[in-house]
Amino acid sequence: MGNNKQKRFRNHRGQTSRHQHLTLDDDYQSSVREQTGASEEEEPTQPKIKLAMWDFGQCDAKRCTGRKLSRFGFLKELRVSNGFGGIVLSPVGNQCVSREDYSLIQMKGLAVVDCSWARLDDVPFVRLRCTAPRLLPWLVAANPVNYGRPCQLSCVEALSAALIICGEEETANLLLGKFKWGHAFMSLNGELLKAYSRCQNSAEIISVQNDWLSQESQIRRAPTDSKVATLESEDKIQNSSDSEDGLPPLERNMNHLNIASSDEESE
Repeated sequence: MGNNKQKRFRNHRGQTSRHQHLTLDDDYQSSVREQTGASEEEEPTQPKIKLAMWDFGQCDAKRCTGRKLSRFGFLKELRVSNGFGGIVLSPVGNQCVSREDYSLIQMKGLAVVDCSWARLDDVPFVRLRCTAPRLLPWLVAANPVNYGRPCQLSCVEALSAALIICGEEETANLLLGKFKWGHAFMSLNGELLKAYSRCQNSAEIISVQNDWLSQESQIRRAPTDSKVATLESEDKIQNSSDSEDGLPPLERNMNHLNIASSDEESE
């Protein structure tokens, strides 16, 4: 009898120990799930899409949004001799970027040609090796230089617009978030960008664009001088604090130097 009671006592303690062990395992697994869920909800720190830019030095380097993204490590600066196999936002495109381009953007990336509309003749487009040049549909600029002007987008606005149109809004928000005025781009174009993002191809985007432009109430008036002055002031403050953000210094633009030297040789 004594032996039986002792065995039952040991069995009871063993069961209690196993129960405590299982409870601890459950608590640990629950903690891991909570930590994993929290990490999944964290905002991304790097773009999901490969981004690139051809920069031809036609704007103020300190205010160039593309070069700032490069200094953040968000995009790669390309030389004229570099090819790009993804979608390229370029004035020589013959159709608009759309959802049907998304698979190529995911595989090969998205690039932009940074140049001035007033100096297109100075850009060697024939030397840029890209197989899929694309245009952007009608949008309004929010950058301090061209605020409120249609189609005068900066590099970050162009890249972000294309990403949103193709359904990659998270990466677009990451890019715009690096600029104090970035939210203004969505304020000006949010509704139209949503309409574009629902289109499946370039033809549908052109149709949405034309319908939008036919509604005179949708066309925003030119910005007031005070609004532009405010944005320019904010832009100067942000540029002056770049060194405090830990950004590397600006580097010389090799594309601009190469073009200038080739022009001198031709003369």
